[in-house]
Amino acid sequence: MANDRRIIECVPNFSEGRNMAVIKQITDEIEAIDGVKLLDVDPGEATNRTVVTFAGTPDAVVEAAFRSARKAAELIDMRQHHGAHPRIGATDVLPLVPVSGVTLEECAEMARCLARRIAEELKIPCYCYEAAALRPERRNLAVCRKGEYEAVAERLTDEAEMPDFGARPYDESIARTGCTVVGARDFLIAVNFNLNTTSTRRANAVAFDVREKGRYERKGNPITGEIVRDANGNPVMRPGTLKGTKAIGWFIKEYGIAQVSMNITDINATPLHIAFEEVVRSAAARGMRVTGTEIVGLVPEQSLIDAGRYFLYKQHRSTGIPKEDIIQIAVKSLGLDDLKPFVAEEKVIERLLDNSKTSESTHLTNFSVAGFANETMRESPAPGGGSVSAYMGTLGAALGTMVANLSAHKPGWDDRWEEFSRWADRGAELENELLRLVDEDTVAFNRIMAAFALPKSTEADRLTRSQAIQAATLYAAEVPLKTMKASSKVFDICRAMVATGNPNSVSDAGVGVLAARAAVLGAGLNVKINAVSLKNKSKAESLIAEAEALMKNAVKAESEIMAMVDNVINPNR
Repeated sequence: MANDRRIIECVPNFSEGRNMAVIKQITDEIEAIDGVKLLDVDPGEATNRTVVTFAGTPDAVVEAAFRSARKAAELIDMRQHHGAHPRIGATDVLPLVPVSGVTLEECAEMARCLARRIAEELKIPCYCYEAAALRPERRNLAVCRKGEYEAVAERLTDEAEMPDFGARPYDESIARTGCTVVGARDFLIAVNFNLNTTSTRRANAVAFDVREKGRYERKGNPITGEIVRDANGNPVMRPGTLKGTKAIGWFIKEYGIAQVSMNITDINATPLHIAFEEVVRSAAARGMRVTGTEIVGLVPEQSLIDAGRYFLYKQHRSTGIPKEDIIQIAVKSLGLDDLKPFVAEEKVIERLLDNSKTSESTHLTNFSVAGFANETMRESPAPGGGSVSAYMGTLGAALGTMVANLSAHKPGWDDRWEEFSRWADRGAELENELLRLVDEDTVAFNRIMAAFALPKSTEADRLTRSQAIQAATLYAAEVPLKTMKASSKVFDICRAMVATGNPNSVSDAGVGVLAARAAVLGAGLNVKINAVSLKNKSKAESLIAEAEALMKNAVKAESEIMAMVDNVINPNR
């Protein structure tokens, strides 16, 4: 049930933290890009540095990053810059961060392309760091920023120190902009675990138990004993239990409690729920209890979904339930509402984007049941049979999944919960896929209408229009074919639920079968009506043949499963 939206985050650091007019001009460049939302602007006067956070679709975020770097180069003169924080350029660091639907490796490649573009178009030398590093030692930001801005001129004369892109002799342009370090890193979750103590010392003990760095190895007394050193005189560390984490303990006067404050820098190595469980274990070993969790900043939705599924699994409960229900389990299990209400729209990065101009609030799937029906009955041709077919398939998947969940929680069937949970997971995935197809079918129809609206004044216009119509028509035939294939998988779930599921819900599985059959046959009609308009007759015949085979199989499956349903309802007939 992974989030299918492709979203990345960018967290550039600009070497200006005092002149808000300059900062505003830079962030205006970001907000001008459609598909991006500015999430946070955090200026620091002492550091003379501003950390900006924005997110959105990958192409849009990369474009916003480029434009913000361009504007920073115009407005910030590094020859006049002074601040407490290390820096190497007007746009000091520019990391891309995967949020959902994008891998770290993909972000690394985007970062390298962005660095090359900044170097070529803006004439700003760029180093690549973390996952985007082209040299192993440059994964470390400090290595890329070695000597800071003041060392740039000298480094450009040393082949070993030259930037990855845009290396050239030091000139007035570089003197003004400095260099930029572009990279890709995992999403960092900043989280505080609340303890039922006021002792910073006790909180620190837990932090040292779990953080990757661990604590000093000591002789004798583990707190006051002499620090053990290696042959080179360096302190020997006893590693903690959690990879990719940094943590300390502190007392928060506002709440009257101590906390373990943690940065999870590698959420793949240490997911949020695993960090929570390990802090709970360590705290309990020291006579304390974790009362809740506080997210600082934002959290990816998938981290909460993974946490919810983890705790459901521990309870021997089905994980094939709606996403909102899974997230609510995560909120309660982690105690995210311990100190104050947890508002997903303010803390989950995807929800913040949903409230921005990237939101697709006009999607059919955002309608109420009545709203969808009313929209269908209007005189506009979309949504039509294709979208309705996909929705019928969605309902079929939902009914099959419901029976699986009821079976997983049936008294006396506790030893079978995992079997039914697997079926429910499959059903939930199909439901999500078919919901997407509800909207995709209408998008396909609108493409045809847009193609027919193209100009046809000249021969070139007519050729372009004809090609666009054919491409849109092919797409409009392929989308309902996807609906047919997805809806056909509903039969497997419903068949299993009729055969092995809760017999009290067999009629629900039967209705799911009928909905799936209607979805396949209805989508098949849409494949055919679009395919016959294709000039490529070979392709048209192939699509129609595939659709007819799926329709035939659907009728057969429905007949077989409904006979099974009847046998369960009327065993003595």
